Amino acid sequence: MNPHDEDPVPLSKTRRKQAMEDLQALGEELVALSGDRVKKIDIPEDLREAVSEAQRMTRHDEAKRRQMQYIGKLMRNVEVEPIRTALALVRGESASETARMHRLERLRTELLNDEKVLHEIATLYPSVDLQHLRSLRRAALKEHEQNKPPRSYRALYQLLKELEYAASGESPEAGPETD
Repeated sequence: MNPHDEDPVPLSKTRRKQAMEDLQALGEELVALSGDRVKKIDIPEDLREAVSEAQRMTRHDEAKRRQMQYIGKLMRNVEVEPIRTALALVRGESASETARMHRLERLRTELLNDEKVLHEIATLYPSVDLQHLRSLRRAALKEHEQNKPPRSYRALYQLLKELEYAASGESPEAGPETD
């Protein structure tokens, strides 16, 4: 065997340890996702089960620390770039969903402050039932005046959210819930 066939410089212990910590951190990102999002990422079944097990652990104790180390160990045998790409995509989707949510909340606030915004909403979402939207607006204002629970206020947001998703052709199940 020729000595030149092997790696010219083996990784130092520090670099190996850093690589393992990076894999474990990637595993922690997987554990932080919802179960549905993890299902959409292409990972080996044993890693998926380990992530699922870690997600069920509620306390941050020694058992969870060992589970995270185990996930890091499993990740040594996995091609990590597709996982990194999928996690980056999830983070990007979250940012766009948050921006959409804030835009809808602003639209709801503008509608409550000025009824003329109804025409803007009718232009943005031609399928809107303006009568229903008006009644939700009146009920939300009345709830606010009487310090009642904000049922109509929340219903107004949900209606705007449904209109937004219908207009974009997307499914509202993927977005975050808010009031």
